[in-house]
Amino acid sequence: MQTLLRLEEAALAALAVWLFVRLDVAWWWLAVLFLAPDLSMLGYLAGPRAGALLYNLAHHKGAAVVLYLAGALVASTTLQAAGLILLAHSSVDRIWGYGLKYPDSFQHTHLGWIGRRRDATGTPPATGVGGS
Repeated sequence: MQTLLRLEEAALAALAVWLFVRLDVAWWWLAVLFLAPDLSMLGYLAGPRAGALLYNLAHHKGAAVVLYLAGALVASTTLQAAGLILLAHSSVDRIWGYGLKYPDSFQHTHLGWIGRRRDATGTPPATGVGGS
């Protein structure tokens, strides 16, 4: 199942890149702004609840679609490009296991824990077994 989900995310990322290339925007904007959604991690400076809220807003595929469609509706290439960059970035994040955040910890995502395996309470195992 994990492989199937990663293939789905790769297809979404490829679609976003393909649509971006078809816009009247220099391709290098995608490369320059690809990591821009990760600036939302600065929200964690205000605490995990605020951080999760800001991070999730900046990594939500629904927000990406809304941006793209709003851009299409008002003929704004800039909004369309922003939506496609967000979609590509979020899809690649999901491929690498970085999901939307729960408000208790940056490492707690809808895809599971980032980093060392943890139990349901968030406590790392005593054995120190890696992977997730």
